[in-house]
Amino acid sequence: MEPDNAAARGRFEELFDAHYAELTRFATRRVGPDAAGDVVSGTFLVAWRRFAELPAENPRAWLYATARHVIANELRGRARRDRLSAKAEVSATATVEDHAGQVGEHLRVRAVLAGLSQADQEILRLTEWEGLDVAEAALVLGCSRTAVKVRLHRARRRFAARLLATEEPGAHATSRLPMPSLVAEGNSIS
Repeated sequence: MEPDNAAARGRFEELFDAHYAELTRFATRRVGPDAAGDVVSGTFLVAWRRFAELPAENPRAWLYATARHVIANELRGRARRDRLSAKAEVSATATVEDHAGQVGEHLRVRAVLAGLSQADQEILRLTEWEGLDVAEAALVLGCSRTAVKVRLHRARRRFAARLLATEEPGAHATSRLPMPSLVAEGNSIS
């Protein structure tokens, strides 16, 4: 409908006045009072846009059919919101693992590693963090496997001693070298 067509605008206002209250009651029974206003507004918006297609004989039935479609859309939207809300509630109530202790341990390991000689740091990084075996580390370092085994044993011993020295009194003693999982993937130890 053209907005400047005064006659059509007058007919639409008559249609609105004649059917607004009953469509509001219809929508309220279907979707409740909170959404009923939106349904009726949506129904009359469609009627305004398609006013030329409205049957002159019985516009009431057309309005009810349109209201049913708007109600169906409202109910689908409500179901989507409810599903999303339920997912959000599950996510909000899910327990989140506390990684604060791991962060502290990670920082402690980095500090201890930084305090070692460059040779000790290199052998530990290659074997413990990079996952190279003794033969691969020997190739990287350009020495024999026996030399790598000796260097690795000594570096681990020095690392463990320094790590134990940094533990707070009363803390559980560290029984073995921290594993690479203490270092976040993509973060280098340097």
